[in-house]
Amino acid sequence: MNVAARKRVAPAPRGRPSPDEALALILARLEYSKAADTISIDLRGKSSLADHMVIASGGSHRHVAAITEHLLEMLEKAGVPGIRAEGLQHCDWVVIDAGDVIVHVFRPEVRAFYNLEKMWKRARPSAG
Repeated sequence: MNVAARKRVAPAPRGRPSPDEALALILARLEYSKAADTISIDLRGKSSLADHMVIASGGSHRHVAAITEHLLEMLEKAGVPGIRAEGLQHCDWVVIDAGDVIVHVFRPEVRAFYNLEKMWKRARPSAG
């Protein structure tokens, strides 16, 4: 498990999770859903898209769909506004935009083909 998931993070005062709290919730849910090879990339100062990017794998279309459903449910309950997901039709690669955190859930073959880790390797890994 990524160290960031174990780190206690104080919630944002507005009742919605801070970027670090959202990351911790997402990493914990991915572990619970048995996502494989989960990594988080710190995008602060590297991109205006989000503060963090998370990449994980599910073993099959059905597993990717289940991981995504669990994440979406958890993010909604946590009070993350404006959550969007793309790719649910085929579940080869699902992208969840949770505002401060972008989550990519792949089938392993698709993840290897697109290799987002290599594209973002200049971004620094999330500190724990």
